[in-house]
Amino acid sequence: MTTRDEELLARVREMRERGSAPKQIAKALGLRPAQATTLVRRVAEAALADIAPDERPVVGCWVNAGWSTGLDLARAPDWAAADRIGRDPDSETGGFAQVLLARQERASRVTVTGFLVDVYCLGVKSVTDPEVMGSGSLTTYVPMYYSAFDHRPLPIGVEQAQTIVHDAVAYARGLGFDPAGGFADAAVHLGAPPGDRPVIGFGRDGKPFYFSGPYDNPRKVVQILERTCGPGNYDYVAHL
Repeated sequence: MTTRDEELLARVREMRERGSAPKQIAKALGLRPAQATTLVRRVAEAALADIAPDERPVVGCWVNAGWSTGLDLARAPDWAAADRIGRDPDSETGGFAQVLLARQERASRVTVTGFLVDVYCLGVKSVTDPEVMGSGSLTTYVPMYYSAFDHRPLPIGVEQAQTIVHDAVAYARGLGFDPAGGFADAAVHLGAPPGDRPVIGFGRDGKPFYFSGPYDNPRKVVQILERTCGPGNYDYVAHL
């Protein structure tokens, strides 16, 4: 980068901080509008590069409808009310919260990170590694990510996503289960939940409930539950 370019970027940065629009910048600096727009984009990208992943602007955040089935949300009434499927007493959904988060990466790019959370027992079972894509790709990526569900995903705030994921991990660790590999790297993009936040009662109807998946070792899981919870203090459905 030449000295001239550095000086222009510095001037553009100063003018953007004062709220100047690209057209105003172009006129003031004697630039073509396209040149000014390019410089404004470079300034914005440089600013984002200096921001920690979990402090970058949230573009969107979602969870599957029915995620709260069987959970105690007495101390999170707003979250309970938003999940009508989960509040339906006849609902057969539940057990999993599939959380997706998109944060601004650059001017027209976003970083997308996903978490599959067993809210009844095991915590984070898998993660979708942070992936950078064009912001316009979200319109197709989000429906694809939730294609296994019968209902559209629910838009949620990032604090709710952080609470679901991190508190489910804490619950599972209390039962003897660590989150899936790759969780630490993905959690950098999610960020930690605030200290003062709604409380979610995990487990199905207040009790750990294990439903074996195709890649689980169900015998080992049940042995751990027997040790950490004690006989009769958990439920499970598994092929042993």
